[in-house]
Amino acid sequence: MIIFPTLRYRDANAAVDWLERGFGLEQKAVHRGDDGTVHHAELRLGDGLVMLGQQRDGGWTNGIYVVVSDPDAHHARAVAAGAQIVRGPEDMDYGSREYGARDPEGNVWSFGTYDPYAS
Repeated sequence: MIIFPTLRYRDANAAVDWLERGFGLEQKAVHRGDDGTVHHAELRLGDGLVMLGQQRDGGWTNGIYVVVSDPDAHHARAVAAGAQIVRGPEDMDYGSREYGARDPEGNVWSFGTYDPYAS
């Protein structure tokens, strides 16, 4: 398994710029919508990688993304353990299958087949 921190910013474009200038992160990939909003960005620092995007109304501001080979089986395990599912298993337009859940302390975890290191 590979684990990545995920962050949501009120101004993701400004965050990408600042993280480059302030902390020395480098853009691996930045995907923007037609309006220029950052939907998904991957910034690296050495061997590390953080994923980020624009904060959505009612959405969380941070979380964890975990690459798993079988999100459906993983989802079933989480449900059996009583996880609060925030997004059921779904096929994403970028080829990943993913779901999201909160742990008992309210932290959001996303699990899916997308692997930023493989692309």
